[in-house]
Amino acid sequence: MLENPRSPRVRAVAKLSRRAARQETGLFLLEGPQAAREALAWAPETVLEVYATPTAMEKHTDVRDAAERAGVDLQYTTEAVLDAMADTVTPQGIVAVARQAPTALKDVLAGGPRLIAICEEVRDPGNLGTIIRAADAAGADAVILTGRTVDPYNPKVVRSTTGSLFHVPVAADLDLADVVERVHEAGLRVVAADVDGADFLASRDLLAQPTAWLFGNEARGLDEAALAHADLALRLPIYGRAESLNLATAASVCLYETAFAQRAH
Repeated sequence: MLENPRSPRVRAVAKLSRRAARQETGLFLLEGPQAAREALAWAPETVLEVYATPTAMEKHTDVRDAAERAGVDLQYTTEAVLDAMADTVTPQGIVAVARQAPTALKDVLAGGPRLIAICEEVRDPGNLGTIIRAADAAGADAVILTGRTVDPYNPKVVRSTTGSLFHVPVAADLDLADVVERVHEAGLRVVAADVDGADFLASRDLLAQPTAWLFGNEARGLDEAALAHADLALRLPIYGRAESLNLATAASVCLYETAFAQRAH
């Protein structure tokens, strides 16, 4: 059992909450039984180590069994060690270390995708994680991250996806102009979500065609250069008194509306 919160091994795991350490090692941190469970189920080859308190393993025996089936090293720790490793204030007793496995853009586009989410300059980890989760739920083929969008392996992003990071391909660190060119070549229309866009309901039927939604920064939206890459810009109507919709909420509506339209046809 690991008992020393200051040991080199514990410190190495804890450092993965920082982007510099993730870039240097190519690893990232998973926290909680749900994240570990999904990683072991859908990408067991990426999971290197699982750390857990005895209490957590007694409660989540399926995680223990999945780790054993995958041949992943399971290391028991004290509560203090687990607290030192985790990024959250109140960890759930399980932490895992995995290899980053982003998808190449050519692989995203090779299978004839019909629904993609492109995130340009999305900076809030919770928003990005929720968009990845919504894309997964709506049956999207991929999420593509461009510009200075937050690292998809940021611990807050990983937690917000609740496991969807292992279900839907995510391509990261790409240039928007290049992505749009390649997406067009793959036969998708690029539709920007923009407050000054055309009426959503009037253009709803267009969404039945292969569509790549373009979502911008939480505070600034999409700048003129980014909007120029889109074939069409649409706005979601506000029927009540809300000033606006949160980015992740708006993205969820756009992705689901497109999924409904494509399945209806």
